[in-house]
Amino acid sequence: MGKTFVRVDDRLIHGQTIVAWVPTLKIEEIIAVDDVSASNPMLKSIMTMGVPKQYETHIVTTAEAAELLKGESDHNRLLIVKVPHKLAELKSEIASCEHIYLGNMAKRDDTCHQMTGATGIFYLSNADVEEIDDLVASGMDVTFQQLPTAQEKPWSEFRASL
Repeated sequence: MGKTFVRVDDRLIHGQTIVAWVPTLKIEEIIAVDDVSASNPMLKSIMTMGVPKQYETHIVTTAEAAELLKGESDHNRLLIVKVPHKLAELKSEIASCEHIYLGNMAKRDDTCHQMTGATGIFYLSNADVEEIDDLVASGMDVTFQQLPTAQEKPWSEFRASL
């Protein structure tokens, strides 16, 4: 049976995803969740342009992602969302995920926390912090990590700094 890995990265599918994360995690299926991108053929085309054909790729709405994740998979999947809130919306569908990697999250109007001491850009809102706390409390393993070769920073270390 395959594993499901989760990544929060506001860029969704991009070069680092394909050349670093996918091979490291032995991913065969990529599921990018973004309601706006899923309804825009041009954005979908741009996002999938650099994805080799050997990877099954979906750019879907939250509801479509929930349906895709309900079924068991015999291969490893990478679910990518732009913001932690999407994980809260998909919490029951990702309950058995192997790991949640927090990646690039640019500054937004509601962000007030910045992760320091790690490579990458990590800005979080109070709501993001609460939602991630909830995921951790339910037993999920959450770390900050820009690239597989970069040092992981556990959520607990960041949380303790607030």
